[in-house]
Amino acid sequence: MSKSALITGITGQDGSYLAEHLVSLGYEVHGLIRGQNNPRAAIVRRIVPELHLIEGDLHDQSSLISALEATHPDEVYNLGAISFVALSFKQAINTGEITGLGVTRMLDAIRVVNPKIRFYQASSSEMFGKVRETPQTELTPFHPRSPYGVAKVYGHYITVNYRESYGMFAVSGILFNHESPRRGLEFVTRKITDGAARIKLGLESELRLGNIDSQRDWGFAGDYVRAMHLMLQQDEPDDFVVATGETHSVRELLELAFGHVGLRWQDHVVVDERFLRPADVAMLVGDAGKGRRVLGWQPTVSFPELVAMMVESDLRAVAADLAATSAATPR
Repeated sequence: MSKSALITGITGQDGSYLAEHLVSLGYEVHGLIRGQNNPRAAIVRRIVPELHLIEGDLHDQSSLISALEATHPDEVYNLGAISFVALSFKQAINTGEITGLGVTRMLDAIRVVNPKIRFYQASSSEMFGKVRETPQTELTPFHPRSPYGVAKVYGHYITVNYRESYGMFAVSGILFNHESPRRGLEFVTRKITDGAARIKLGLESELRLGNIDSQRDWGFAGDYVRAMHLMLQQDEPDDFVVATGETHSVRELLELAFGHVGLRWQDHVVVDERFLRPADVAMLVGDAGKGRRVLGWQPTVSFPELVAMMVESDLRAVAADLAATSAATPR
């Protein structure tokens, strides 16, 4: 019989890529969604027509129990979170409720309904924050620098606690930054690739950003969801860093994105203090050696390939919007 999976955060970037991957492996895939009127539901349905949506809310444990009882999953992937770091400073309490306590609600729902369900928690490189060592491994101490990072640390450790306390197959993937054309426009990578496309096509003349000296370990989201699935196929539960092992600055990202469309980023980018965070993380870079050895996982898309993929996608999307607007304008 084919396996069944339940994914929270199904309308996000990772949710759609993971659903696609699991469907390709023959899974029956269910996605948890807050209300059927969610405007992003139609988008993920177009991407993954085989997906089944079910209502549930990481605020409400009873709804999670109901969702588990209705779908009977073999695996649960908890990707749901308030995942935009800058927003977490403005919504610190809600971030703790969803990104932190939401993990406990789901783990406890699994414990009540069927403790044999395998559980994946989406941990984050933002947990390392003010890093104690470089590169960061599964054993590097955490020092988060945002409410998002703090909430993720709680979610990470409560996953370990349920694994050790109840013998549950519960794992965390400590994922470093991973991007794609499906990334939200609020994230700096997509803000840059969309901005480059709009400036190239004459819709904008400048792009305002915060700290362009930040350095991150950026990979392709489609690669990273494969690692999530592999973690739940092991004989014993364990936690893994998922990363490329390379670090790149926002400046490098700008160089590649604007260069791809034949522009100099220095002619269009303005550093705006409004986009600076109260506490920032200067550099993150992961050591995914354990994942390569145990899971057999490795990334397939390079940083330049990723940026080019995103710029090309945004060029097509912006051009299509222009064409649609032109067609709708009375002559």
